[in-house]
Amino acid sequence: MYTREIQAPRGSPIENGTPLQGTWTHAFDEVDLLRIQRPFPFPFPRLIRDWRVKEWESFVIQDDHFYLEAILSNMKYYCWAQVFLYDKDTKERLRFRKIIPFGGWRMPRELSNASINSRSYGFFFRIHDWLDANTIKVDLDIEATRKRPSFTAHVEYDVDEQVNTPMAVNLLFSEQRCMYVYKVFTAVRGDMVFGGRHISLDPARTSGIFRDFKGYYPYRMRSVWCTAFTIDGENRRYGFSLGENQAKETFKNNENALWVDGRLTPLPPVHITMPQGVASDWIIQDMEGMVDLVFTPYEQIHSGLNVLVTTAEYDTPLGYFNGMVLDAEGKQIQVRNLWGLGEKLYLRV
Repeated sequence: MYTREIQAPRGSPIENGTPLQGTWTHAFDEVDLLRIQRPFPFPFPRLIRDWRVKEWESFVIQDDHFYLEAILSNMKYYCWAQVFLYDKDTKERLRFRKIIPFGGWRMPRELSNASINSRSYGFFFRIHDWLDANTIKVDLDIEATRKRPSFTAHVEYDVDEQVNTPMAVNLLFSEQRCMYVYKVFTAVRGDMVFGGRHISLDPARTSGIFRDFKGYYPYRMRSVWCTAFTIDGENRRYGFSLGENQAKETFKNNENALWVDGRLTPLPPVHITMPQGVASDWIIQDMEGMVDLVFTPYEQIHSGLNVLVTTAEYDTPLGYFNGMVLDAEGKQIQVRNLWGLGEKLYLRV
């Protein structure tokens, strides 16, 4: 069965100007990719190197009735904020997107105690990464329009590493260019108000995955992710986050993970195919027999941007996963109609 070396905690994924490659179970003290020496063949000035680093933070939260997903990203040519809420019972949904040309916010370099805010007319989004206090806090406020009801949320992730083991990885695109990912799966508590309805998120039934990305991504970036989680009939809180990207070597280290009651199982690389396109079944499999899933999209969500030197195509369908995954002990977890998310990103920037 697949295993992976878990390295001792480090203060940074950059050492002596060179990016490290590996998997850790603790967040770095700081992630500053500009400390990498000569990431490109030519000695570009700091400003150009900074514009090549893309970064974002995202979270997914759900219980038996609601699904909430949001992202704040800094692509340097523009910043992007997106919020999506889906009522599983009534099929009602809220979608909000904002694009700021040529920047607006900078993502934190450390997660111990830092925050990022996006504020504009009728919209407020704040993520407070506070691992020193074993929490990540998210605040959202979207005012109503003629086409959209109001939405307010305050949620908190319980990120106590004694209970929930996170995963941090650093993967190489080349000897001096890399991508960093931090992921954690936890119980979530909080409150939401959607169109005048108060919704209390009970941590006994509500879970969430938080993700932090930074990277010297290729000019033409292609990535696919699949995320799903639940509290099953055996009262286990489990979830997985799987991705396929352009990193060079993904067998020893990759961003794929399974959590069962807070325990992390690093998973092998997977291949995600869509034989009939994004709107039909996605096949997710590995070569080690630990992942065998089919994702069937149910609710299509597409975002796009095509302006001069940049193009973004972002499909994030909601749907159902079926199949199986294996945990670290070789126990098979049967996945049956598990509600989750697929993401397919093409980015030219």
